[in-house]
Amino acid sequence: MVWMPVGPQRTDCQTWLPTPSNKTPKMSLEWLVAWRWSLDGLRDCIASGIQSVRDCDTSAVVTVACLLVLFVWYCYHVGREQPRPYVSVNSLMQGADANGVQNGYVYCQSPECMRCTHSEGLNQKLYHNLQEYAKRYSWSGMGRIHKGIREQGRYLNSRPSIQKPEVFFLPDLPTTPYFPKDAQKHDVEVLERNFQTILCEFETLYKAFSNCSLPQGWKMNSTPSGEWFTFYLVNQGVCVPRNCRKCPRTYRLLGSLRTCIGNNVFGNACISVLSPGTVINEHYGPTNIRIRCHLGLKTPSGCELVVGGEPQCWAEGRCLLFDDSFLHTASHGGLAEDGPRVVFMVDLWHPNVAAAERQALDFIFAPGR
Repeated sequence: MVWMPVGPQRTDCQTWLPTPSNKTPKMSLEWLVAWRWSLDGLRDCIASGIQSVRDCDTSAVVTVACLLVLFVWYCYHVGREQPRPYVSVNSLMQGADANGVQNGYVYCQSPECMRCTHSEGLNQKLYHNLQEYAKRYSWSGMGRIHKGIREQGRYLNSRPSIQKPEVFFLPDLPTTPYFPKDAQKHDVEVLERNFQTILCEFETLYKAFSNCSLPQGWKMNSTPSGEWFTFYLVNQGVCVPRNCRKCPRTYRLLGSLRTCIGNNVFGNACISVLSPGTVINEHYGPTNIRIRCHLGLKTPSGCELVVGGEPQCWAEGRCLLFDDSFLHTASHGGLAEDGPRVVFMVDLWHPNVAAAERQALDFIFAPGR
């Protein structure tokens, strides 16, 4: 089939009709020479395009334009409100020592603090935050969180005494006092591989204990006997800049952990020191959405961790994973010459909390929200 020009030749446009043929379709040289665009043809083409736009329904064009503007605004709004990424060491250096951070510990400055609020008002606040999150993002995957917030009072009051998180309980999570290392295999391997790095930075810090006063950055915790010190890099989701500057390699290591909780109030990372003769009172953690990881730095004999009634011992260079929403305690029953028990503690996500739930919980429990 060959396309042949019909009628008088024109330079601005051509009309073509198909002509049956048994030969392979091709164009003749004469047709290629005859066919060309002139300025008049280009003008007619532009004029026909303008006329086509004019023939369109004006209301339809306006509607499409409005939808496009709304879509662009929505993309900008969502992008601006994305959960904050894990901040770098350099960003910590820029004057963030204030805002409630004193001596390496975040002191509650708000009567509406979620971790310090134990009333019906907390459930309403959590539900409001969940609704706000769903409006900005999606309700998809929020069923378990919605169920947990809706029935939070019943969960917290009816839990057995062995596991009783003080702030938030996410239902339908597998419960066990201790977790195998495979629960967060990547992060455990990273921490154990960098054991010497963390230990060296701790030993540098610990030299400051040569005098009697509490060194800057350390916090002394209340215990019935002995002494318990902590040095926070991240406390309740807030980085402690001054402390991170003293342990830059350890802090950078946190950024390489895939499941480290760094953007909500349940996330902590610190060095924990127990002196000989110390006993920590039995207590519950605030939530079951995390598992607490202890990397043993110095573990003399006579030290013990008991979670849910099950005792375990630390080992140097090895991680111990447990659910601190279970009733737990720790003690150092060794002698003075044994030295302190030292662990690097970091909070990781419970392996059965889905990615969408993690993002929502970061939003709901964001520091200062």
